[in-house]
Amino acid sequence: MSLLDDIKALGLGFWTTWKHIFRRPLTIQYPEQKRIPYPRYRARIVLTRDPDGGERCVACYLCSAACPVDCISMQAAEQPDGRRYAAWFRINFSRCIFCGFCAEACPTMAIQMTPDFEICKRDVMDLVYEKEDLLVEGCGKDAEYNFYRHSGIGVVTPRGGNPDELPPVDARTLMP
Repeated sequence: MSLLDDIKALGLGFWTTWKHIFRRPLTIQYPEQKRIPYPRYRARIVLTRDPDGGERCVACYLCSAACPVDCISMQAAEQPDGRRYAAWFRINFSRCIFCGFCAEACPTMAIQMTPDFEICKRDVMDLVYEKEDLLVEGCGKDAEYNFYRHSGIGVVTPRGGNPDELPPVDARTLMP
């Protein structure tokens, strides 16, 4: 019984080869003709803006926590009105595996992935992108979404400014 199975498997392999042996190869002349990636193709990471033109990133560190290869780093800062932003944001594309976990983890939809796959460089240090390199002018995939308006931040007055609300306490003043 096993000899018959072996012959059948060999015949199937030969048949597959014989089917494709006389077909013309599909060769694409790459620099002149570029393949169009699929709509859900994940490649280069960008930082998007909200519809008001402000940065969407609130430096919550969820993207760097979700990254399996630790290629994302940032520093949080806060504006006088209480809005958080990333003082600096850095992605090392030489380590990035383009898994998309950072885009999935981002609650503000600031990190999005584009189908731009041509990011080869000779020097590895040229693959370290700063916030200025990653920030794009558009809103990305969802042009209507504004995290601060959606969560209620920015609609109300700053911290401690609402009626019956105490101003925020600096925790360092409470220490002995």
